[in-house]
Amino acid sequence: MSLFRGIKYFLLAEKSKKNTLKEILGFKPKNLTLYEQAFVHKSILNESYQSVQRESNERLEFLGDAILGAVVAQYLFLRYPKSNEGELTKFRSKIVNRKFLNQLAIDIGLDVFIETSANIKRSKSIFGDAFEAFIGAIFLDKGYQACRNFIIDVVIKEYIDVDVLILEESDYKSKLIEWVQKNKSSYTFNTVEIIIDGIKNYKTVLLINKVAKAEGRGSSKKSAEQEAAKIFFKEISP
Repeated sequence: MSLFRGIKYFLLAEKSKKNTLKEILGFKPKNLTLYEQAFVHKSILNESYQSVQRESNERLEFLGDAILGAVVAQYLFLRYPKSNEGELTKFRSKIVNRKFLNQLAIDIGLDVFIETSANIKRSKSIFGDAFEAFIGAIFLDKGYQACRNFIIDVVIKEYIDVDVLILEESDYKSKLIEWVQKNKSSYTFNTVEIIIDGIKNYKTVLLINKVAKAEGRGSSKKSAEQEAAKIFFKEISP
């Protein structure tokens, strides 16, 4: 490929990147460098082909986390005027928790921009981290009001059904404990470590009165138990 053609393809790629970001954001990014940094995972910084010193998205992630928390808190405060502090805190945690943000980043389409080393396994937390860094980039590029508008008008209104999310039960293990106490039963989890695609996971079997009732899997013992309890309640629901 000639130098001219190489430059041409590079410019077309940059133009395409700007257009895609514009579609996601709803406005034209002013400082593209900020958004590029938002997608740089720290694992890529020491790659041999890197010709210039780059900065990872960790600082932007720190900033975005704070901005996102503040915007969501204000949004919930105004939307649910009769909810108390504890309820609002619980509502906010459902929106800004890592698992939810990981999926949100994928739904919005940010995952295609993320740069990581080829030598690492792309854990889903990378996506949530990039989403928070992306929020930080918007704040620095366009200011608080534009950032707030993006979070509410694009993220919340287009990708989150807040009422459904808030009503959705998340702590199934606590619900299980209440259920066994009410029904004068006993429960236990039999958990074993398993390896999936080279990654350590856990499989657990929920036993009620020593009888296996449901099986759950997860990246931690806690998440596997939550999944098993969730499945149990789906099975017994009318």
